[in-house]
Amino acid sequence: MVSFRRLLLVAFLLIAALLGATALRAVAVLEQLMAQSADAASRAVALNGAAQGLAARTAGMERAARQSLVLNDAVLRRRFDEELRLARAALQDMQNAGLQGTEPARWREQVEDIERLLAGPPDTALDRERQVAAQFRELDAVNGSVVAEMQRLIEQRNRALRDQLEAERAGLMRLVLAAITLAVLLAIAFGLWLARPFKRLEHAIVGLGENRLAEPINIPGPSDVRGVSQQLEWLRLRLTELEADKARFLRHVSHELKTPLAALREGVALLRDGVPGELSGGQKEVVRILHQNTLALQGHIEALLQFNAAAFDARRLQRRRADLLALLREQVEAQRLQWQARELRVEVEGERLTAPVDTEKLGTAFANLLSNAIRFSPRGACVRVRLATTPAAITVDVEDEGPGVAEADRARVFEPFFRGTRQPEDAVRGSGIGLSIVQEYVAAHGGRVTLLDQPRGSHFRIELPHAT
Repeated sequence: MVSFRRLLLVAFLLIAALLGATALRAVAVLEQLMAQSADAASRAVALNGAAQGLAARTAGMERAARQSLVLNDAVLRRRFDEELRLARAALQDMQNAGLQGTEPARWREQVEDIERLLAGPPDTALDRERQVAAQFRELDAVNGSVVAEMQRLIEQRNRALRDQLEAERAGLMRLVLAAITLAVLLAIAFGLWLARPFKRLEHAIVGLGENRLAEPINIPGPSDVRGVSQQLEWLRLRLTELEADKARFLRHVSHELKTPLAALREGVALLRDGVPGELSGGQKEVVRILHQNTLALQGHIEALLQFNAAAFDARRLQRRRADLLALLREQVEAQRLQWQARELRVEVEGERLTAPVDTEKLGTAFANLLSNAIRFSPRGACVRVRLATTPAAITVDVEDEGPGVAEADRARVFEPFFRGTRQPEDAVRGSGIGLSIVQEYVAAHGGRVTLLDQPRGSHFRIELPHAT
């Protein structure tokens, strides 16, 4: 199995190769376009030079031809022939470069007429000189047409080059955009694919932190991620063993303490009743203190047993479809004496909702939240219990108008045996396991309980999934 680092390196190299190939393609296209532009420029210069050379050779031909006729000079005639040869070469270069149309043929025909006039007898030289001059004027017109045709050819090639440049630019832009888009998509795909195992690792770690030890940890992915997954599974099994050892220890210690505690309570009761003999005032005070402490110790032991039993029983649910609103009203009615004694109003709101739940354990969770709200509410206040449903879950809200939970205590409010700093003065001090039992029973149903923010009092919310 490939490791995460190798996969990350492969993803980086793949994206880099894609962008690098695009950059190399862009450089190659730019070099090709620059070469074509330079070649087109050199051809344009050569064509302009050939056109100008043709005009210059024609002027030289005219001077040599007319002077040779007037002076009957063979040297001037040979000069004419040389200029004519160079002019024909320039015209041929222009044709090789792409010059088309009838102008080259007209130019040659015109030159042939001039050559015939030059080949006449000496006695008609002056008359032929005038005719040659007329022929060269016509040849100049043909030269102008050749130059104009050359300019059109150069312009046409310039337009073709510009069109090619624009097409290559557009194609290169599309290629770059496609490469960037593909690189982004690859980065997103690799990111999501590589981030998925880490999200699962995070979920597994959070589950261990929240004591969800019944879920096995098996996270597929790269070899190093699977190695971490195996370590977390080992940690889960180890924590499960420690949790079981802790539960056994608490049960054994609690039961072992109950027997001597019962004997101690019985002895204190005998002393208090004066069975061994009449006690003095100081002795009675000592007996009273012992009696109070034995009762407190018994309460702590029973709370410890209760919490241990709740943590064990939370894993054994006996579900049946129940009316949650009726279950809430039942818990409110069961504590009527408590809230009436404190002159409280308890309002239950919501519509009838049914769900498959363990009514005994979920009823205990509702009762503990309600008891907590009653205990912390001032006299004459109102406790609100609201049942509702959302697309995500079924919610049960319990709100009171008491002092609320101190900011420093909010993170620990669901810890076993934790009692916050804001305790009611006119109520018996609690054991600190009520909210812990609520969390255990609600988590067993696949839900969660949270403490919400509000300016006054406490607001606890139970969220139960629809598919419980």
